[in-house]
Amino acid sequence: MLLAALAVACAAACAPRVRPNLAPPPEPAWQAKSRELLAVARSLIGAPYLNGGTTPAGFDCSGFVHYVFGEVGIAVPRAMRDLQVTGESVDRAHLSPGDVVFFAIDGRTISHVGIASGPDTFIHAPSSRGRVREESLAIAYWQTRFAEARRIIPGVR
Repeated sequence: MLLAALAVACAAACAPRVRPNLAPPPEPAWQAKSRELLAVARSLIGAPYLNGGTTPAGFDCSGFVHYVFGEVGIAVPRAMRDLQVTGESVDRAHLSPGDVVFFAIDGRTISHVGIASGPDTFIHAPSSRGRVREESLAIAYWQTRFAEARRIIPGVR
């Protein structure tokens, strides 16, 4: 009897163990879209500034945002005032890559827009120095002019 009990215990202990699937869970669609959006935006770094521009030959700030979102299949308005009411408002402390950030350069009226590339960085088409670039939101100039942010990519949390 003791021998039978040991045989059963050994069979249970010696049985091959099923390994859990160690593959990471699939990436949420919004994260993939955000990465795609940033890849397009970063590929345009160095493109020239052009007032009214909407192509890699030259962008203004809202033309840049419109173009980048369009390249990943998300239609957004071209005009800044229409962009300001697209998506949902998001607190600056909770920025996600792909959020649209707005600035009041004169301190009162929103007049500039870019795309958040991280919690403290954004990509934009500034008129000064004339090229699309990535900058820090921690720079005093942008900190004091930050007005609001909007989340446009569906599903971002």
